[in-house]
Amino acid sequence: MPVLDRFSFRHLLLVAFLLIAALLGGAALRGLFTLEDLLLRSGAGARAAVAETAAVQQLGERTVAMERAARQYLVLDDPGLRQRFDEAAREAEAALQQLEGIAAIAAERARWGELLAEVRAQLRGEAATLPAREAALAQAFRGLDELGRRMAEQTRRAADARNRTLLAELDAGRAQLGRQMLAAIAVAVLLALGFGLWLARPLRRLEAAVERLGENRLDEPIGIAGPVDVRALGRRLEWLRLRLLELDADKSRFLRHVSHELKTPLAALREGVALLDEGVAGALSEGQREVARILRDNTAVLQAQIEGLLRFNAAAFEARRLARRRADLKALVADCVQRQRLQWRARQIEVRIEGEALTAEVDPDKLGIALGNLLSNAIRFSPPRATIRWRIARHGGRAVIDIADEGPGVAAADRARIFEPFYRGELQPADAPRGSGLGLSIVHEVVTAHGGRIELLAEGPGAHFHIELPHDR
Repeated sequence: MPVLDRFSFRHLLLVAFLLIAALLGGAALRGLFTLEDLLLRSGAGARAAVAETAAVQQLGERTVAMERAARQYLVLDDPGLRQRFDEAAREAEAALQQLEGIAAIAAERARWGELLAEVRAQLRGEAATLPAREAALAQAFRGLDELGRRMAEQTRRAADARNRTLLAELDAGRAQLGRQMLAAIAVAVLLALGFGLWLARPLRRLEAAVERLGENRLDEPIGIAGPVDVRALGRRLEWLRLRLLELDADKSRFLRHVSHELKTPLAALREGVALLDEGVAGALSEGQREVARILRDNTAVLQAQIEGLLRFNAAAFEARRLARRRADLKALVADCVQRQRLQWRARQIEVRIEGEALTAEVDPDKLGIALGNLLSNAIRFSPPRATIRWRIARHGGRAVIDIADEGPGVAAADRARIFEPFYRGELQPADAPRGSGLGLSIVHEVVTAHGGRIELLAEGPGAHFHIELPHDR
């Protein structure tokens, strides 16, 4: 027994849903984490770009302040001006440190530091060398301005490069996420199909078993493989099959027993009535003879009904023992019509067969008997020179056989009981012997055993019987 068959259908269905949900949820979470990481990196890059831009701007502003304070200090030699220069220099060096992460300006940063050292050296010189120091100081600050512009450009390019790299990673992450989601969906669909097909197999077996029970095919054992609860349901269906077999056998035994028990006293009753009618026990008056004839007729009717009950029981039992094979329904109808050709020709009746050639899995012999009973019934009720119409068609996955005559039809009060055994409607033909009331009952048994249904349609003016049988395309 497979390991999965140890679980119930509900548990397996829950496992299937959880697996699919876990797969899709894992893919979604992975995509969420990827996007969150890219967003965090994007935010960090944006903050770094803003900080670097601010540092470059501050470096330029502090350089201008340094130059102004340095030039004034050379002329005035005011310690306060020197202090302002030193403060601006410290702020410029702090701004320069914020640009350490940009490798492209490492040389410019080093050169900036050298030029700042040169400026400080010029500020410490002698008064006699003031003109030369002013020229050197101007040259150094021009160098600092040039370095500031170059560092600003390199910083902008570094930020642009980071943005391009981040955008490329974002596109790659989005494409990867799309591939992961498509792969997860494909795997989820495959899992759903696999579980669906695997779980549907025992359900199809259950459906087939129920159909066999409905068609009264009780000779085939029912065994359903699959989950625990499905196997338990299969065992209940097998118990039901065996129980139906027992009930059917009990019914047959009961009918045989009752019929046998009734036939013996009935035979004695008929003999006694015959002896009375023949005058063995003495001469009878005319009234007594009339009573004897009534008794004799009623015992004959009762005996005929008992024999008919036995025949119906045998026919109903045989109707459920089908030997199915693929047969052409139109050819089967044509064969029934041909076998009764003398009957309908004697009454100058025309029989028409319409529709398409249609095959179905049936028992041709037993279905032929049922169709023959319908045709015989239609001939019996049809007036001379009437028309009986057969039609074979396919409708909604079912094979349909219709037969309609032009007789008196069926009275409204008889329609509900037309398929009951021994029931004869009130509209009986005057020129035909009285029927047994078993023909349509046998037709109903045969059609039901095939898994089909038969009904009397309200369309007139005659009787119109409609048969539907299972039909596989």
